[in-house]
Amino acid sequence: MDPQVPKDKYNGVWLVFFMLGLGTLLPWNFFMTATVYFTSRLADPLSGANFSVNATEEDSRSVLQAKFNNVMTLCAMVPLLVFTCLNSVLHQRIPQKIRIAGSLMAILVVFLLTAILVKVDLEPLPFFIITMIKIICINSFGAVLQGSLFGMAGLLPASYTTPIMSGQGLAGTFAAFSMICAIASGSAMHDSAFGYFITACVVISLAIASYALLPRLAFFQYYQESQQSKPAEDEENKMDLLKKDERQKSDGDDDKQTPSILAIFKKIWVMAFSVCFAFTITIGTFPAVTVDIKSTIADGGKWELYFIPVSCFLLFNVFDWLGRSLTAVCMWPGEDSKLLPGLLVARVIFVPLFMLCNVQPRFNLPVYFSHDGWFIAFMILFAFSNGYLASLCMCFGPKKVDASEAETAGTIMAFFLSLGLALGASLSFLFRALV
Repeated sequence: MDPQVPKDKYNGVWLVFFMLGLGTLLPWNFFMTATVYFTSRLADPLSGANFSVNATEEDSRSVLQAKFNNVMTLCAMVPLLVFTCLNSVLHQRIPQKIRIAGSLMAILVVFLLTAILVKVDLEPLPFFIITMIKIICINSFGAVLQGSLFGMAGLLPASYTTPIMSGQGLAGTFAAFSMICAIASGSAMHDSAFGYFITACVVISLAIASYALLPRLAFFQYYQESQQSKPAEDEENKMDLLKKDERQKSDGDDDKQTPSILAIFKKIWVMAFSVCFAFTITIGTFPAVTVDIKSTIADGGKWELYFIPVSCFLLFNVFDWLGRSLTAVCMWPGEDSKLLPGLLVARVIFVPLFMLCNVQPRFNLPVYFSHDGWFIAFMILFAFSNGYLASLCMCFGPKKVDASEAETAGTIMAFFLSLGLALGASLSFLFRALV
């Protein structure tokens, strides 16, 4: 290791990137995990009742309740794709501080508004529209934040992509655990939802504080300054060439010409398409299909209440996080291996496996895996493979290019990750309709 490179004292930069990764996906996970709260407020007012956390779902759902999960996923993933694309083009024109700090502040404002609206009575349709607008906002700003964060991590050693992915994985676990605590409290739905969203505000505030601390850490300063010094060195070289020889100058300019986005993409396209496919399969089935799987062993007991929060959301997020975190100590298969994209393609098997579980209501397919144990086993493998294999792709992508191209490569990888999310959201309508 270069002795001039300062140490990451107390793993400060690692922890900041972890906290920012947590802040990137926490908003979406808090909205996604709170579907019980949102759908309870979309019920037909004429059938209205007092909703509590322990209330069982009614058999007859309103149109807004039935379509909530699919529309929510689409309203989340399409803006994520659009704004990730914009960020990959405009990241050199808008300062990094504005992109990251501004996005975090906007997300905090949306969550404060969400907490306030818990206490405001609204008709189902206006509430549905406002909720979807908020989901569009948090995912638009989340896309800018995510793309900027992966771009920034591309300037550092490869291991610094891992805390972002790990933090994103923990975001879902944290949200699922918070929802389980709300159910266990037995509080009225509105009371527990208010505390739930205020908790998210606290975590986003901590992420903002962490980012404010980052420029003061010597390890980060070293890589930031070394990147900023390169353009100045290039200008000096050009002046020398002008003085010496006009021909050498033109040759030198050709050699130093910044590669286009297309040229960088050609170096990382396998990793880019691999991570895209990974999230297409994941979001195509989770949560649109998996959230409608019913327990066959609960028989009206407590397990029925906890089945989806635990088996669907908590298990997915815990094992997704473990998969992401494993890349800190193990990076097999390697970046040039054909096995990595092959394993990601093989994950398509999870689509029919989940469809053949006890998804209700269903109209076309029979139930082959009725026992809860099958669903839990599929979910563990599904989540772990998503976290581990997708993280490998995100780590390897920026390292396939030169250091000067790493930030652009990071934003391209983030774009293809978001493209996979958007494709998955679109396919989720088809997957759910086929069941």
